[in-house]
Amino acid sequence: MVKIMDRSHQFLVIGTGALGLATAQALLQQGAAVTVLERGFVGREASWAGGGILSPLCPWDYSDEVSRLALRGMAMFGDLAESLHLATGIDPEYQRGGMLVLPPFDVRAALAWCAARGMRVEQRGDALFLPDVAQVRNPRLLQALRAQVVQLGGRIVEQCEVKQVVAQAGRVKHLATTLGNFSADSYIVTAGAWSKVLLGEHALHADIKPVRGQMLLFKFDAPPLPHVVLRNDLYLIPRRDGHLLVGSTREDVGFDTSTTDEARAMLLQRATALLPALQNRNVIKHWAGLRPASPGNIPTIGRHPHLQNLYLNSGHFRYGVTMSPASAEMLVNEIDGAPQMLDVTPYRWT
Repeated sequence: MVKIMDRSHQFLVIGTGALGLATAQALLQQGAAVTVLERGFVGREASWAGGGILSPLCPWDYSDEVSRLALRGMAMFGDLAESLHLATGIDPEYQRGGMLVLPPFDVRAALAWCAARGMRVEQRGDALFLPDVAQVRNPRLLQALRAQVVQLGGRIVEQCEVKQVVAQAGRVKHLATTLGNFSADSYIVTAGAWSKVLLGEHALHADIKPVRGQMLLFKFDAPPLPHVVLRNDLYLIPRRDGHLLVGSTREDVGFDTSTTDEARAMLLQRATALLPALQNRNVIKHWAGLRPASPGNIPTIGRHPHLQNLYLNSGHFRYGVTMSPASAEMLVNEIDGAPQMLDVTPYRWT
């Protein structure tokens, strides 16, 4: 057990997506000394590329292990966004606009799921509206998290790729990187889709792989929709300033972040069927990100089975942003030996 309040204990966090920055923030708030390493630039991978819907898509389709962590993160996010805005002056644009879920789906099962978990739901014909589903603007969230990590005394090192986790006698000794060796008392991997590759022989059963998602961006003079609209795995996300995000694909293509004409045409056709105002409107941006997929969409959060100073917080698939405050809370509680808000058993690194 690590006493985080002892500032002489040094943590190295690997990765600056939502999970890495939220983990660093939580450690710093507990009084720890934290350095964060990033292979590229802060927050430019999956967390930046995502749409920022703070809920699983069709949440009733997921296991309890996914739902519990997501619901905990959703409950924490309003306070997180407000505190970040106050501390940094950067508005993550958190807003509870709701999400309209269009058929096809099992209405009875969905209503029963919502009732069992106390989630408000309104039936609108053959669709369901979830009024408490919120969204956040991912790039601004990451900017705010970065600013607060620095405010709290954290150090961020960009363009520093970890090449090897060097272990000896049941502990990580140091990280071999493109900028030399980095050592600390404890190490936390939050490298998203790259986590398994980075860990190498130490990955064990952390089965995390990249799954590409492509997105389109449009611009209107005013928001063209009052809320998020979802049909199957296609979603339309309106921003306050009139931008509209359309996503996304789910492609098992390894670490390829290129975009394709086929995906662009498919997303545009399906989105226009839901929102005819997109007809003949220009796509102003088309990008792709790599989600860290894991079996059952269940992330791994906790200490390595054999290396006592190595931890993992990764494998959240589409819901890393949604789950980030709850995942950081869970990991920090484990490190510090504090009581947990959730049963951590399903997320252990075993």
